Amino acid sequence: MSTATQQKWQGRWEQLTGKAKQFWGKLTDDDFTKANGKYDELIGIINERTGESREAIEERLRDLKDHA
Repeated sequence: MSTATQQKWQGRWEQLTGKAKQFWGKLTDDDFTKANGKYDELIGIINERTGESREAIEERLRDLKDHA
């Protein structure tokens, strides 16, 4: 992955995690550290914390990303 692509992903990841923390108040900074920039890992963590389905989480993350 090029440096520019990495920076772009890092910026998007930070925006997404900030919005996700606002929406799912149960999430902690440690949860996002564990996910380590991995989308699937983040979905699994949110599922564990909230009990929401993968589909519902993915839909919400898409909405959050689109409004970032």
